[in-house]
Parts: sequence; C-alpha cells; structure tokens
Amino acid sequence: MWPFKKYLRKEDLATLSVKIAEAERKTSGEIRVVVRHRRHWKERKLSLHELALREFYKLGMEKTQGRTGVLILLLFSERAFQIIADEGIHAKVEDGTCDQIATRMSSHFKGGKFSEGIADAISAVGAILKKYFPLEADDRDQLPNDVIEE
Repeated sequence: MWPFKKYLRKEDLATLSVKIAEAERKTSGEIRVVVRHRRHWKERKLSLHELALREFYKLGMEKTQGRTGVLILLLFSERAFQIIADEGIHAKVEDGTCDQIATRMSSHFKGGKFSEGIADAISAVGAILKKYFPLEADDRDQLPNDVIEE
C-alpha cells in the first residue's frame, strides 16, 4: 500500500523528479527531496534538523563540487519539513532565504497542495542556485534527481 497517497501520488513524485532536473539544468547546484512517512526507531530522539543533517550526509550531499547541495526533507507523520543548504550556499546567500522558501511551502501545504508546495520550493531553490551558482561549462549532474520516499 502506498503510504503517502493522502499527500502525494506516485505520479507526483515522478513529476517532482522532472522539476528537480529542470531546475538543475540552469545551475551547478544540486537539489534532493526526501519524503518520509515516519522516523526510524533509532531516530526518535533526534531533532528534525539533526534528522535532516543525517539524511544530507547519508546522501553524500556534502561531496558536491562547491558544496552547493540543498536537501528538502518532509516527515509526514509529524507534519514537518526541513530545508538544509550546504556551506557553499551559506557563504553567498543571505540568511533567512531557506525560511522564506519554507513559508511559501507551508502556505501550499495548509491548502492541502503538497505536490505544488514541493514543486514551488524546488523552483525557488533552483532560482537561487542559478543566481549564485550558474551552470558551469564543465558541470555534470552530481546527484540523482529522483525523489526518495520511505
């Protein structure tokens, strides 16, 4: 049984993967989206931020050239999400940028538009990455674009 059907359909995940690929065509940055139903038993004492950081490193996002990875982690059982940007991004982008994206995403979620909220966040992250980390001539896609769901 598909555990996220209340929020997202499998087709939505495929569409979001395409959205990630489209955003990354204009930047040397990398975007990953992880959709989780619940925490694993051993993660129960971690804060949401700690959980997102753990996922960030598990996916090898800190190994991107220029440290330009952004993770959007959604935890549906807690109705929570976290956006994590690597240090290369923090060095150039003003503080509060991820919070602004999170606020936009939240407004979509409040209206029950989960796929639209995630797609909007991907587009917003892509625009910021394009501005500060434009596509380089020798750029290659460093991380998969698929949405991870567990």
